[in-house]
Amino acid sequence: MAHAVLFVCTANICRSPMAEGVLRALVAGAAPAERPEIASAGTHDYHVGKPAFPTAVSLARKRGYDIAGHVARRIVPDDFDRYDMVLAMDRFNVAGLLAIAPTRCKGKIELLLSYGERFHGQEVPDPYGGEVRDFERALDMIEDGCEGLLHLLVRSRGRGLRM
Repeated sequence: MAHAVLFVCTANICRSPMAEGVLRALVAGAAPAERPEIASAGTHDYHVGKPAFPTAVSLARKRGYDIAGHVARRIVPDDFDRYDMVLAMDRFNVAGLLAIAPTRCKGKIELLLSYGERFHGQEVPDPYGGEVRDFERALDMIEDGCEGLLHLLVRSRGRGLRM
């Protein structure tokens, strides 16, 4: 299995921490000996240093994902070289990342749901300020993208990609 994966949303308190938690749990279940680097960041500094949003934490916990210890951070220039994949939640985040990424790293930036089956190519809507059902929908979409991503990573393991 390969790759260091960075999930990115706007403020790093809802969608990207949930994606980080989902992929960690999926990897632990499917390939427990593997230790990929999985992290998340935001394109903006609105909530740097703060924990994940309480609704995101509680919903993730109900589905078996632990994001309680998450601390929001903003993406930094070194992230583009450190991570093999930089997966954004929506096209706004993709555009923001492309604007600041070094040219050599732009090919690493994609939508998370490029890997989804049910929600392929869609954007994960920002649930911040919404109701519980908005967080549930976002997490449904994130799970879909992470499951597709895991399938790719497991398949890539035999091709010499690092994990």
